[in-house]
Order: sequence, then structure tokens, then C-alpha cells
Amino acid sequence: MRNKSLLAGLLLLAPSLALAAGSIDGEVERQSVNPTAIAMFLVFVCITLFISYWASKRTNTSAEFYTAGGGISGLQNGAAIAGDFMSAASFLGITALIYATGVDGMTLALAAFAGWPMMLILLSERVRNLGKVTFTDVVALRLEQTKTRVIAVLGSVSVVIMYLIAQMVGAGKLIELLFGLPYEVAVIIVAALVMAYVAFGGMLATTWVQIVKALLLLSGITIIGVLVLHSVDYDFNELLQQAVDKHPRGGDILTNGVWISDPIQILTLLVSMMFGTLGLPHILMRLFTVPNMEESRKSAFYASVFIGYFFILLIVAGFGTIVYVMGNPEYTDSAGKLLGGGNMAAIHLANAVGGDLLMGFMSAVAFATILAVVAGLTVAGSAAISHDLYAQVLCKGKPDPDKEIRLTRIVTLVLGLLAVALGIVFQEQNVAVIATLPMVVAASVNLPILLLSLYWSKLTTRGAVAGAIVGFVSAIGLIIIGPKVWVDILGFETALFPYDYPALFTMPAAFLAIWLVSIMDNSERAKQDRECFDRLVQSSETGRIA
Repeated sequence: MRNKSLLAGLLLLAPSLALAAGSIDGEVERQSVNPTAIAMFLVFVCITLFISYWASKRTNTSAEFYTAGGGISGLQNGAAIAGDFMSAASFLGITALIYATGVDGMTLALAAFAGWPMMLILLSERVRNLGKVTFTDVVALRLEQTKTRVIAVLGSVSVVIMYLIAQMVGAGKLIELLFGLPYEVAVIIVAALVMAYVAFGGMLATTWVQIVKALLLLSGITIIGVLVLHSVDYDFNELLQQAVDKHPRGGDILTNGVWISDPIQILTLLVSMMFGTLGLPHILMRLFTVPNMEESRKSAFYASVFIGYFFILLIVAGFGTIVYVMGNPEYTDSAGKLLGGGNMAAIHLANAVGGDLLMGFMSAVAFATILAVVAGLTVAGSAAISHDLYAQVLCKGKPDPDKEIRLTRIVTLVLGLLAVALGIVFQEQNVAVIATLPMVVAASVNLPILLLSLYWSKLTTRGAVAGAIVGFVSAIGLIIIGPKVWVDILGFETALFPYDYPALFTMPAAFLAIWLVSIMDNSERAKQDRECFDRLVQSSETGRIA
């Protein structure tokens, strides 16, 4: 039961780890108000609101709104991508998993990180060279514009909305847990701040908010890691030995199978995280904020460095929680359970090694991570509606610039209000299910059509549309008949589909549908689609659209 609770929790705040967040699902034990954490968070808010004001003076066109005018350096963008990817989920959720299960808790971190070399090799240069604002620009370059953009927007907007629900519910639960604030207050605060960042400062403000958040999170986890290692004279083997001596499972925490014993279940989770990351619209959109393909490649490289460093320190922090927090009467109740729930392991560790000041700092950073992630999602959602649908489909690529930027800001406000409403409506629902969907949809809809448009000469518009529909319907369908909905929500005794994360099955189904329909497509449009491939490859390598 404990493993199931942890697994559900890890699905809440998923943008960065995609499927991660700590067990904030359901009821949480509200903590007393933490003045230090609130004061530090207010400082962060003031800094980021100033950034938004500064960015608003430099955001006058749609290009500047969507992509910061392409003026972000590779290092800056790499830090921003890392800020998008590293979340409260990572910090709280993975340390909680290691605290409970040992090395099995590292599975999520390794799977999420594994997607970045593929991003660097397969997508970073080609996507940057071919697109302008969203990955839909890349797909539509060689395929029929209207159909391709509509089906791609379906995938993008679905991912954004489902992530927003998970993020807002996670925000409410997390802030209720860490700050002692009411759920509804937390949701409204997050939405109001994000609308201010995005509506006025666009991608430029969002980028710098993410950079600041990444620096704070990396600084905090570095301090925790150094303090933990210092206590064992920087001997990691000694840290592991103390953890084994302290943990009730003993040496089992250094072996696999404690968390999930079914290898297929593990594989489906890994595939969902690894390939879902490559199809996330708000991550792909960041590739367009740099001026050229070299900086795009640097972005993916620096992001990999920052994220890899972060995950290494998370491992130290995870085993540190076992040594410092497990069984400590200061942080556990009479039954041995953590005060505040499993997510509080990392926060208690901060208190154990750094006192109230470090605890307050890390609590504030955990809240700040949500703001940065939701801001990135909001920009991606606004771009999908305003750029892909309005500017490119309805206006045939020739929109009125003033109307487009006005519509973008209106969409931002609508998304913010929608996020508040859905966050309140779904606060008592199993948001672990909602958070599973965007990763599976990204892997089953966005990634197949993007990857094959770049690398397969026989792809056709009909094939892309068919594959996207198959991926979308199968992803939602298999989750509905899987354990989390069929059993946990609908109350049936046995699930019709045995696995929680169906990307292992839905992604190949999408690829198969694309292949089958494309090779059978002999239409006049299909001939044009195939003939465009050579020019697309040339453009993807040179950066010049042929």
C-alpha cells in the first residue's frame, strides 16, 4: 500500500520529471505557517515580478512574446530548460521514493535523464532550424498545413491542459502541506502570478523566472548534498552503510525490486518518461528561443549537465533522509510515520542539516518551481491557440500583428482562469491519473509525427493524422481501462489492461498506424509530401528554408 501511495504521488507535478511529484494525492496534513518560508517566497515573488516588468518593456511583437525574439543564449536557455524540467516533484518525490525503497527510487531520475541525449542528437538542431514558434511549425513544413496543425494542436493543448490540472492541484496540496495555507488560496496565488509573468513578459519573463528558479533549486540541493556528505567525511560508501543500518529493509534498499517487481510495469514507466519528454510542447518550444542551431545544441547540452548534476545530488539527499530523518522522533510520530506525510522527507532533511533557515529556503523553492513550470505551460498553450490556429490556420500565415499579440494575452488569461477552476474542481480527484495522461499523450501523439516528419521520407499527411488519432485514442483508452481508473476510480475488481502507463503500447501503435497509412497513401497530396522531404533535410542541416 505504501508503494502504491508513493507511486501515485510521484505522478502529480510532472513537467520536469514528467511523472513526478511526491504523494500529495488526496488528504494532506496541513503544517503550521512557516514565516521563514513565506518571507523567502515573497522575496522570490518580488524579484520575478520585477523581471516580468522589465521583460514587458521588451515584448512588443508575437515573436518576442513566443520566443523572446530568439535572443536567449545557449547557456541561459539550458538553465531555463533545466528549470522547466527540475521540479518540486523531483526534489520531494524522488527523495521520498529513495527514503522508502532505496535505489529503486532512482529509477525515475535515470529514465527522465535518459531522454536528454536523444533530445540533443535527434531534435535540438533540426527542430531549431525548421521551426519558428512551436514544433507544429516543423511538422507542417512538409505536410498539408491545416490538417497537420489542427491534429498537432490537439496533442499540444491536451498535454498543456492536463499538466495544468495536475500542477494546480499539486500546488494547492503542496502549499497546504508546506506553508499551512488553504488550498484555494494557493491555487489562486499561483495562477495570478503566472498570468502576470506570461501576459506581460511572455517568454522572456518566463525564461528568466525559470533561470532564477533553477539557480535557487541547484543552490539548495548543493548545500544539502555538501552538508550530508560532510557528515560522513565525503565517503559515499559510508553514507550507504549508515542508510542500510538505519532502514528497516536493511541491505534490500541497495537492490532492485523493492518498489516495483514487475519488469513490464517498470518498462512502461520508463518508456512513458523517456519518450514523453521528447514530445512535451513547452520543452520543444524552448529550442526556438536561441538565435541559431549551435546555441540550440548548447541548450540541450547545458540542460543535460544541470539536470544530471541535480539528479546526482538527489541520490545523496535521498539516502541522507534515511540517515537523518528515519526513526528520528523530531520528524516522526509515535507510529514512526513522517510528520506531514512522505513528501516531507526532503524538507525534514533540510531542517536536520541546515536548521530552520535551510528548511524555509527549500520550502520556498518548492513553491517557486511550480510557478516556473506553470508559466512555461501557459506560454506553450497560448502559442498553440494564437500562433498555430489563429495565425497559421485561420489567417493563412498572415495575421494582424496587433490582433495576434492581443489574442495571445487573452488566451493567457483564459488559461489562468481555467487552471484555477479545474484545480478547484479536481482537488479531490485522483490527479495521478490526470498527470499520467500528458506524458503518454506526448509520447504517443507529438513525438511520432515530429520524429517521422524529420527522418522518414515516405510520411504523408494522412499517415500523420491517422497516427495522431490512434495514439491519442489508445493512450486515453488504455489508461481508462487500466488499474488507476478501472479499479481505483470506477471500482471494478480487475483492470482490463494491467499496466498504469501504456506508452510502451500506444507509442508503437501510433508509429505503426503512421507507417501503414502512409505506405498505402497514393493520393496527389502524398506525392507532394514525399517530394518535400529532400528539401526539408537540406533545410534542417543548413538552417535555410528551401
